[in-house]
Amino acid sequence: MLAACTAILLLRGSSALAAPPASPVPPAGMVPVPAGEFWMGTEEPTMPDARPLHRVWVDGFWMDRTEVTNEQFERFVADTKYLTVAERPLDPKDFPGVPADALRPGSIVFSPPAGPVPLQDHLAWWSYVPGASWRHPEGPQSDVAGRARHPVVHVAWEDAAAYCARAGKRLPTEAEFERAARGGLDRRRYDWGDELRPGGKPQANTWQGHFPDQNTKEDGFAGTAPVGSFPPNGFGLHDLAGNVWEWCADWYRPDAYGKDAAASEVTRNPQGPADSFDPSEPGVTKRVQRGGSYLCSDQYCSRYVPGGRGKGDVSSGTTHLGFRCVKSFPPAPVAGAPG
Repeated sequence: MLAACTAILLLRGSSALAAPPASPVPPAGMVPVPAGEFWMGTEEPTMPDARPLHRVWVDGFWMDRTEVTNEQFERFVADTKYLTVAERPLDPKDFPGVPADALRPGSIVFSPPAGPVPLQDHLAWWSYVPGASWRHPEGPQSDVAGRARHPVVHVAWEDAAAYCARAGKRLPTEAEFERAARGGLDRRRYDWGDELRPGGKPQANTWQGHFPDQNTKEDGFAGTAPVGSFPPNGFGLHDLAGNVWEWCADWYRPDAYGKDAAASEVTRNPQGPADSFDPSEPGVTKRVQRGGSYLCSDQYCSRYVPGGRGKGDVSSGTTHLGFRCVKSFPPAPVAGAPG
């Protein structure tokens, strides 16, 4: 049934250059994303860094069905003794003028204010919390007990890349992520179509209520949700919208789409720009994040739509940032080659 539905969605929603070949059998926990062409980006006026729309072709690949969970990341740490960026001692050279006793490892935690605040000041709901890490998401007094199937958070880019490499995988390119998130649908507003709540049911873990002080939890969750809590998209993938932002391989630049859009032909397998630059924070090295999170709200950030882009300092993690891995399909056998 799922395969038939996927085929119908592909025929209706995509403008593929050619019918994709059958994908190889996926590794455990992964889902095949067939090769195909789609329109990348969005025409949303509030997202200038995701414009203009441009045609992209992505080769087939496998993607983790869900975000990497706490229990999966814990096994990785147990096997490798890996220490995440948020758990490492801070180098005083990187923080000139900061007293030594203030240089304690930690991470950035969402702290809802008691009442409405100006949305121009994100520091009203974000705090650096010493002792916060993937093991202690809200700070040193918290833990992940009972959250084994929740997505791991507080992972910096190198933490996510290290996990993927250990698993024989890699982080997705931004184009691969959007191809997967669209699930075979092309130029639709959401991963699942054009209606926010088909049948009145939330399709993703996002913010309901007044951001950032009041979350009515209409979708059932105030923070992260166990992976797979919401319906899969057309490719059988969960949570590519909402729950937690996810790291991608690409460097972030707000003008990254200009070159691809200017090309007269379809851009094949774009890898993103050669370096990072964000005029709003010059000197801060950033990678692309995709998918939005449980904090996404139309009042402040609706970038959980498939064409929406996010960005983040490569050395930082937060309470709403995780990842998943991908793996390229093996090369197709050459006709007539010996077996």
